[in-house]
Amino acid sequence: MKLNENVKNLLNNTKTWVMSTKGDTPNAVPILFKKVNDDDSLILLDVFMKTSLENIKSNSQAAVSVWDESTLEGYQLKGLATYTTDPAVVEAGNAITSKFNLTTKGAVIVKVNEVTVLTPGPDNGKKIII
Repeated sequence: MKLNENVKNLLNNTKTWVMSTKGDTPNAVPILFKKVNDDDSLILLDVFMKTSLENIKSNSQAAVSVWDESTLEGYQLKGLATYTTDPAVVEAGNAITSKFNLTTKGAVIVKVNEVTVLTPGPDNGKKIII
């Protein structure tokens, strides 16, 4: 599976993503420290993730929503989330978060298996084959 260029461009050029998880209770949080990892996965750096991590332990399904307020282009990406404290990932994360006097504890990696169009119009709700 591979994210198409429109989806990757929006992910790479949007300041904030929203990650949603579900355990005992649904949880949606803004994510500022993140990146497209490769053609089918996302890295979301853990700085303050408590409820999200508890949810991922009990239910590895996660969703990430992203949109452009000026064009209304948007997508929801769903997949399986895993947590890593791999030193290389944490070190790369700290290169970003330390600029804000924050510390990266680890990262959630979402392996994307579904993308849905959120953009208003005739394609809204359609699944994009990745």
